Amino acid sequence: MDDSSLMVWSVLFSGIGIGFFLYGKKQKAAVPLLTGIALCVFPYFVPSVTVLLLVGLVLIAIPYFFRY
Repeated sequence: MDDSSLMVWSVLFSGIGIGFFLYGKKQKAAVPLLTGIALCVFPYFVPSVTVLLLVGLVLIAIPYFFRY
């Protein structure tokens, strides 16, 4: 069960990362652009679902708190 949930969360966070990346690229905003890249890359290096969820939620919240 751990492997399948890790895969599903990785795909979800990568999809959100693509959205942030495209928005940041179109608006020429560095914070969403870099957050999108981080969301696409970090699931490859995280071994557990708990850490994946914590890091993913923190990365998703970064553009909300840091506008530029």
